[in-house]
Amino acid sequence: MARDFYLASDAIRPYGNAELSFTRWSRARGVLAPESADVPGSPWWRAVNDRLLRDKVEARLLTDGVTGTASARSVEFWLDFIRTPAPGLWYRAHNASIVGGYLQHEELAATELQVERFMMNVALLRVLFTHAMLVRPRLALGPLAALGPLLADPRRRTVRMFLDLGRSFPSEYPVGVPVEEAILDEHALARLLDYGLIAPRLSAVYAYSAMALHEPRLTSLLDDGVPAYAWPGSDRAIWYTGNTGPHLRLVARATGVRLRWESRPSGRFLHRTRR
Repeated sequence: MARDFYLASDAIRPYGNAELSFTRWSRARGVLAPESADVPGSPWWRAVNDRLLRDKVEARLLTDGVTGTASARSVEFWLDFIRTPAPGLWYRAHNASIVGGYLQHEELAATELQVERFMMNVALLRVLFTHAMLVRPRLALGPLAALGPLLADPRRRTVRMFLDLGRSFPSEYPVGVPVEEAILDEHALARLLDYGLIAPRLSAVYAYSAMALHEPRLTSLLDDGVPAYAWPGSDRAIWYTGNTGPHLRLVARATGVRLRWESRPSGRFLHRTRR
């Protein structure tokens, strides 16, 4: 169904690349498996994915002439995108549906393992940041702003560098390792993006996204600049795991910011390539 939405017209076909890649990864992990499966999937991942699908299907039906009005602002954003396909409108619609799903299903998120909740937060901050790269490139990249629209265009393969979690985290569900081990095994490039480029800007990125998506509750998913979706303050220090190394400081400075999170060396080599 997700694929069919983008196949409906040549104008929107290229926009499905990143989303469908993420969906394939989610399916391969098993998080979208039904409750009746031998190994049930994740109620939270299914619910958020269903919200995205419902919004798109509703918008398509309204576009095709079905009588009614949009049930949510995210559906209105999808209507805008279908009528006038453009990269910025795609991000606005997609991210509004995703954020709506996150906010609607936080109780389900709280039932997941800590490592899974960490991954949820990373998935969210990455897609919000990538939107900012496209439409507010100076906020996202500072003096390298000219690269933003090129790297973040959802029709280009380059966007997968930011949205593909397959090179960042374990591919099974449920994840069988503690959260800190999963963090330390993250691919070197992913760690560079998350800690050196994105983390110093999280407050600004979430504030911009809350405005662009007309969703002020989004800023509550940060706690003083640290991801806090289904994440207790007592576990805040986990986000600092591996936040060390001169390469992170260099990336931050090259893009016009300074590292803001505490450094928490682990004693392990953090930048190995994932097997």
